[in-house]
Amino acid sequence: MEKKIPLLLVEDDNRLAPMIKEYLDNNGFHVTWERRGDCAEKRLAECSPKVIVLDIMLPGLDGFSICRAVRPTFTGPILMLTAKGDDIDHVVGLELGADDYVAKPVTPRVLLARLTALLRRTQAEAEPRHATDTFTFGSLVIDTRDRNAFLSGDPLSLTTNEFNLLTLLASRAGEVVSRDEISTTIRGVAYDGQDRSVDVLVSRVRKKVGDDPKRPKRIKTVWAAGYLLVTTAWDDPA
Repeated sequence: MEKKIPLLLVEDDNRLAPMIKEYLDNNGFHVTWERRGDCAEKRLAECSPKVIVLDIMLPGLDGFSICRAVRPTFTGPILMLTAKGDDIDHVVGLELGADDYVAKPVTPRVLLARLTALLRRTQAEAEPRHATDTFTFGSLVIDTRDRNAFLSGDPLSLTTNEFNLLTLLASRAGEVVSRDEISTTIRGVAYDGQDRSVDVLVSRVRKKVGDDPKRPKRIKTVWAAGYLLVTTAWDDPA
């Protein structure tokens, strides 16, 4: 029998959560359900999930605070349940390190599809994608085999999507990578011209590689085209 994927569901909707739990339990997951936000970290330590599904509005502690607290140590994907059409929730969640979001109301079937796609991309990361295992640009070193990145010898603490973005840009260093390609590669969703997910992700990576957000020199924005990793900008402080 195929081993089920442990998942932590943090959701206080007593109608929706049991439906999600039952459906996911029957489709390859082992779901631990927690209703309270202030108990989420304890549940995380107890069940050691591979993925977290996290609502925003929760009793005790909101989803944003939970994401901020667990992201530095939890390396698996975090999918947030956000208010329908609320771009602010989407952006804040992504800025805090969430890997994807689904707008509520959501059906268990749609949630399963998004989780499957998210985990498929995560699992594919262990497979070789590039002709080289290591990218080196001055003080920046990216080891794709072990999924580690270093700046001036210090390890960078990157989420799954952050590492994938940095690797994608490194593999195309000196070239402009479009928002559509980034969105399709990282999230498996085509860029619709309005979604700010890619911009937020780039902003997060810039902060972690010491780039000036107002005048970036390492990861540049090419207006109306996309983003470019500058190969010669890594020898000196940004």
